[in-house]
Amino acid sequence: MVEQYDADQTTRLKTRVTYVAAAINIFLTLIKIGVGFLGQSAALIADGIHSLADLLSDLFVIIAIKMGSREADYDHPYGHRRFETIATVLLGMGLIVIAVGIAWDVSERLMHPEKLLIPNRDTLGIAMISILANEWLYHYTKRIGKLTRSKLLIANAWHHRSDAISSVVVLFGIIAVLAGFPFADAVAAVIVALMVAKIGLNLVIESINELVDSSLPEGQVKEIRRVVKTTRGVKEIHLLRTRQMGEDAYVDAHIVVDPRITVSEGHMIGDVVRDRLKSEFDEIVDVLVHVDPEDDEFKEPGGEMLLTRKDVIKVIRSELGELFDYVDDIKLHYLDKHVEIEILLSHLMVEQTEKVQKIKQLCSNLEQQIEQFSTIAVYYKA
Repeated sequence: MVEQYDADQTTRLKTRVTYVAAAINIFLTLIKIGVGFLGQSAALIADGIHSLADLLSDLFVIIAIKMGSREADYDHPYGHRRFETIATVLLGMGLIVIAVGIAWDVSERLMHPEKLLIPNRDTLGIAMISILANEWLYHYTKRIGKLTRSKLLIANAWHHRSDAISSVVVLFGIIAVLAGFPFADAVAAVIVALMVAKIGLNLVIESINELVDSSLPEGQVKEIRRVVKTTRGVKEIHLLRTRQMGEDAYVDAHIVVDPRITVSEGHMIGDVVRDRLKSEFDEIVDVLVHVDPEDDEFKEPGGEMLLTRKDVIKVIRSELGELFDYVDDIKLHYLDKHVEIEILLSHLMVEQTEKVQKIKQLCSNLEQQIEQFSTIAVYYKA
């Protein structure tokens, strides 16, 4: 389990790392594009645009963090985490557009060799600076992302890592041009564009999956199912639904318990399931547990409505007549689309053999008459 932070600490950490990244990306954007133009490197210019995209992503992250950190309210009872997800979709789409623009420009230059840019040696140093700066940003942002369980920060960290990798591609492209391969710089720029597009596409797909309430990863769902099934009192789990909202996860679980325990005991088992899941999985913030007396997942919906407790008592009272006054309590079990009934008589009725036999006979008649009644058992109350 990672170290826990309160909401204010988490927001401050996420904001600080993003401001640091934004400052570095401003610097990298200026020197890459500036030196790229002066040094005649299409790949370095493309890498500078990549850094500009990083800067834009940092701004998106800052806005999303501010909006997503707001507490739940009447209109947003589950909080505002989805603002981070929406920002990630926009970021991904922007990256794809930028990548298409870079690739289009370079392809034009490849079709007209006279337009190719020939980089000079000064561009090598800038590429090296970019590699080191972005690799450091990757590790710093990823560490904070893990501490705060922020998918958006971790995605942004990989964005920094991709910028470092693209700078490596740029570096080799420039070296190849200087070695006598004039097309290498343009080819490197296309590779950078493809990398940017892939990152954007992945961000869009993952975020859309989150917006449509896709399940948590399969391995994590298996672990959640294991924790639920090993909770004492849980006989089976027949329905489990999970979804993601920002860095938070939500779980809906239908558990099967002994059908004849009390409502309060069933509720207690549900509470234990909820507490175990929230304790063992840092990202789970809310668990809804539905307690079932049987596995009804695959039963056909609809059909005749079962009699309510009021209706059942009315039928029994009508059948027993004056003998109903000897009934101390009635317990109902709604199982397998039928009602099992337990009629409890006072222990003083032990000596009233004739009346008890009459009550049992009338209850037996009811079993035959009412299709919804599976069994009616008569006991003495202790």
